[in-house]
Amino acid sequence: MEKENIAVGLDIGTTKIVAMIGKKNEYGKLEILGVGKSKSLGVARGVVNNITQTIQSIQQAVLEAENKSGYKIKDVVVGIAGQHIRSIQHSDYIIRKNAEEVIGGNDIQLLIDQVNKLAMLPGEEIIHVLPQEFKIDGQSEIKEPIGMYGGRLESSFHVVVGQASSIRNVGRCIQSSGIELSGLTLEPLASADAVLSQEEKEAGVALIDIGGGTTDLAIFKDGIIRHTAVIPFGGNVITDDIKEGCSIIEKQAELLKVKFGSAWPGENKDNEIVSIPGLRGREPKEISLKNLSKIIHARVVEIIEQVFTEIKDYGHEDPRKKLIAGIVLTGGGAQLNHIKQLVEYITGMDTRIGYPNEHLAGNSDEEISSPLYATAVGLVMNSIENKTQSAIRIDTGIPEKTSPKPPVFLKHEVEEITNQVEVQAHNVKKEESTETKIRRSFFDRYVDKIKDFLDNAE
Repeated sequence: MEKENIAVGLDIGTTKIVAMIGKKNEYGKLEILGVGKSKSLGVARGVVNNITQTIQSIQQAVLEAENKSGYKIKDVVVGIAGQHIRSIQHSDYIIRKNAEEVIGGNDIQLLIDQVNKLAMLPGEEIIHVLPQEFKIDGQSEIKEPIGMYGGRLESSFHVVVGQASSIRNVGRCIQSSGIELSGLTLEPLASADAVLSQEEKEAGVALIDIGGGTTDLAIFKDGIIRHTAVIPFGGNVITDDIKEGCSIIEKQAELLKVKFGSAWPGENKDNEIVSIPGLRGREPKEISLKNLSKIIHARVVEIIEQVFTEIKDYGHEDPRKKLIAGIVLTGGGAQLNHIKQLVEYITGMDTRIGYPNEHLAGNSDEEISSPLYATAVGLVMNSIENKTQSAIRIDTGIPEKTSPKPPVFLKHEVEEITNQVEVQAHNVKKEESTETKIRRSFFDRYVDKIKDFLDNAE
């Protein structure tokens, strides 16, 4: 029997850590087997700043995912973000020994390996080397060089660079949690895999992933990644502003933002007010929703303007670089009311909210198809491509015969169960497998035990 390709993604975010286990079903869609989520302690703006707390949060999320799925996690693909991430454009070439030989995957790998040896600034490390367009013997704009002939193979690359210490800290946290690291992926690239269609990537699109600590940007054009950036602001700064502006505690500020927050102040009438319980013995606080929206609006505008500056730096005003598909918003921040309208107003570009449901199996939980889980879904997709067996089924075997505390059933329930067992026993064919016999005899004894328990209780 063919081995199941079970994939695991781990999204280490600033507000939450998500462990997701999945596999491809027969229709090529992603079937999520289990999700574990924990509050992220020890991560600030996408960077680990407390290893002990991060390990505890990872273990909590991993354990929850394992319990829900019945699989034991061996290794994970992890998303990397943080303000230390930067990207550079670089061109490189190789001279092939035999120009009459067909170009293969090993030639491209040779070129990528060469770029990986680039000298970086002290303390920096290359995370991704992404080929863009190739040139063969001076002939440019070649998307797929494999199968062609030529002596000089040249390519432009999008190189993603990060701080070595931050990347190592993530690796340490994972290994200390008792699992292996099978791959690192830039978070905006993972989110892009989950929420963008191939048509959008061809037409030109900017993906904005608004997380808790950072806002990630990935720009695609002609199906190729063209620009990536990480802006060190996210939903948490909005919560902080509400906390300061309304003089309330963080928990209340977060709830206000999620339940009543809007990025568009004009939507709220002047007389709409929310009452917040006061701290221990103090009077409740009344907060105007219009003021709340003004606070949120100011910060969201700042975040979007920074992202828009990056989009302008890419050069989207150039007709050849035009982003026809506009902007796709994802991440927890994309759930803020009227944020789509605000982004359209600031950028003048078509905008939609990105949900990762396109790649998910039809029977997936509604919660998983929320923009909140876009990165985690993308990381699982990335893990599937690695073709690793990232989790193994936990073999539970036959349930134990003695249970310390049998559940208390009412007498009529016991009779009902007994009747069901008798009906089943009557319908069962004479030739029974050993397993069925064991299971049935166990079930009969279990019902007898409950009966004895109830009789004694009387």
